[in-house]
Amino acid sequence: MPRIDFIENASEADIAAWIAGRLTAALAIAPDIAITVPGGSTPFPIFDRLAAMDLPWSRVKVWPGDDRVVPEDHPASNVGKIRARLEPAGARVVALTPDARPPHFALAWLGMGLDGHIASLFPNTNPRADDPLPVRRLTPDPLPPEAPFDRLSMTIPALVDSDEALFVMRGADKRALFAAAAAGENDLPVARLLRAMHHKVTCFC
Repeated sequence: MPRIDFIENASEADIAAWIAGRLTAALAIAPDIAITVPGGSTPFPIFDRLAAMDLPWSRVKVWPGDDRVVPEDHPASNVGKIRARLEPAGARVVALTPDARPPHFALAWLGMGLDGHIASLFPNTNPRADDPLPVRRLTPDPLPPEAPFDRLSMTIPALVDSDEALFVMRGADKRALFAAAAAGENDLPVARLLRAMHHKVTCFC
């Protein structure tokens, strides 16, 4: 298991400032970097704060860790919403495709559901740390009623190919589930991901 730093009660501004610091540090030693980011409702206010910061976004490629299989202009599209927030600031947003080959990431920003899923690696998809593919098309079961679509998701090997990882989650239930996964007390997708990580993980909760 990696070392995990828990940061409690951080505001969106605090999280955005932390991410900006990590991007600045990575860009100080590389001409260009790539990061992967989550969808869902939690990250978008943080994206808005990041987009307003004076960062060299043209040197940053942004990959969604997963997406719904819908057109980019569909309300459920992760990449469409990420583009709308970060491309005006200059970031290069990359759409996830079945044959994509994700790069090494300076930062892997992840979320987690109450069922322990990360990206679109839901429990029913039986994600593997030795998956030979970097991206898979998957069908969650049960399908979330708010987004009943097939998904494209990076697999565990693609997500852990990063310098460090960040989780942002809200609520005591998620905090407890994540802590149990980190302690090896369950075999949910988040636990499998954490077991495969060998670098620093920061969890804002």
